[in-house]
Amino acid sequence: MRLAIATGTRADWGLLQPLASRLQDEGDEVLVVATHQHLISDMGNTIAEILADGFTPAARIPATGDAASIMALAATGFARELPRLRPDALIILGDRCEMLGAASAALLTGVPIVHIAGGTISEGAFDDSVRHAITKMASLHLPETRLCASRILQMGEEAENVVVTGALGVYNTLHAPRMSREELAESLDGWDPGEHLLLGTLHAATLGKASPLELQEEFLAALRQLPEQYRILLTYPNSDTDPSPLIASLHEFERSMGGRVKVIPSLGRIRYISAAAMACGVVGNSSSALVEVPSLGTPSLDIGIRQQGREHGESVIHSGVRHEEILSGLQRLLAPEMQELAARCPNPYAADDTPGKMVRAIRNHKFSPYPQKHFCRLEADSLNKV
Repeated sequence: MRLAIATGTRADWGLLQPLASRLQDEGDEVLVVATHQHLISDMGNTIAEILADGFTPAARIPATGDAASIMALAATGFARELPRLRPDALIILGDRCEMLGAASAALLTGVPIVHIAGGTISEGAFDDSVRHAITKMASLHLPETRLCASRILQMGEEAENVVVTGALGVYNTLHAPRMSREELAESLDGWDPGEHLLLGTLHAATLGKASPLELQEEFLAALRQLPEQYRILLTYPNSDTDPSPLIASLHEFERSMGGRVKVIPSLGRIRYISAAAMACGVVGNSSSALVEVPSLGTPSLDIGIRQQGREHGESVIHSGVRHEEILSGLQRLLAPEMQELAARCPNPYAADDTPGKMVRAIRNHKFSPYPQKHFCRLEADSLNKV
């Protein structure tokens, strides 16, 4: 088959790369279409990661600006490129605005959509509605858990087109090579992560009441009160809103902390997994803290409403957005009993050979241009079919 894969950020390519490689190994032609943050040098030049993984993008679609502009530019670019590339299907992961543009273009140019990680809930951001919208455009659904699958069925999708696979990120986390503490330090220009590391990423909660900068200032105020033995590694926020003031604030915090803090645009897949595995905790509001990090035995602190409603295991705790609430959450995160719990509790997103399950589902599905869909009324026994 000829399969296009849409990717817009460091995060989604890090998840999709093993699937792309597995499909290629099976003899499928994989066409990577890079857009949005991959083409913004200030966001870490992450297109280099795609190239380093052995994939030359079949198309590059610039998409910058506010969320609506990013969606519109992605839709225009995919509407131009999909008829040229002529894939049998377009693989989309998740819920970002550029993916809504890609899905809209695929729908209207007759390209069937494979949607990964549908049925998830994250009530504090636009992502929630975007994800569900893509579900209704997609032909084949690859949700991460049975609960996610049940929500897709509630939206009227046919059970035979819903295949529970587990989360790609968990598989990647468990199978990726890891750097030693010394190797990580060398890759960070000699910055030593030490024995008491915190890893953090705080994105804009687009449906939150506080502005992104206000939320970040509360976050940094809490981090500032941690004991001096803690070293803090922070990555840039995404571009759901203008990240410039947030990035400037992060670097000012870095300068003020006497070498205890390192701020970096993007860690990439291997460095992120390595840092998370050796950390005392992962903090912020990224989905990775709820989905992948628990499989490393590392506890997570989820701040605010961005991930509200997302399924998670016992190693994830939550806090409000005021610095006092965040500091209290950090203290719980770092307590010995939480460290012990995180080391042994199960992760609901884990499954055996997630990329293999996805490859089999994709290769066994009969794709056709301009697919016709049927709305299925949810019956009591529908869950037994997924």
